[in-house]
Amino acid sequence: MATLKALIPCLALLLFVSMISFSEAREFEVGGKKPSWELPSSPDAFNKWAQRNRFQIGDTVVLTYDAKSDSVLEVTEKNYQTCNVSNPIRSYTDGNTKITLDRSGPFFFVSGAEDHCQKGQKLEILVLSAKHRSLGHSPAPSPSETHHHHHHHHAPAPAPSNAGSGLRVGLMSGAAVVAVLALV
Repeated sequence: MATLKALIPCLALLLFVSMISFSEAREFEVGGKKPSWELPSSPDAFNKWAQRNRFQIGDTVVLTYDAKSDSVLEVTEKNYQTCNVSNPIRSYTDGNTKITLDRSGPFFFVSGAEDHCQKGQKLEILVLSAKHRSLGHSPAPSPSETHHHHHHHHAPAPAPSNAGSGLRVGLMSGAAVVAVLALV
């Protein structure tokens, strides 16, 4: 029975770590409603919506609009700030635009309709890097924290590494399993 008692927290932790590491790509309707790409009620409405969401590599944003009178232009940050629509990176005119966010960092979109950008129909999306998806850097427990337990199991502190978040998640989950076992 004791082995089952020790196994349950480990399985729960393993499930938690795998859920964080392998999260599914999601689809976001810009602004949360259809049609989504139209003159906003306030000039910063699109960016307030974007700031409430956490975008990751592989997520898709959907913009719905009247293709006869509007379009979506992906532009540089400078052209975004000045509402310059003359040299877009990409132009979308289908009325139901799905854009896959394929890299980390900022994406800038403006309306191609005359004066719409100036009236707030523009959107900045910040895509988190892969390392922000994982558990990140948690400090190892201090020696004073580990000495309060009756069983002394010392996990090695994770070494600094540039090998990516997968290794950090593995080391952190290994250290966490040892810590959980020490508590049981």
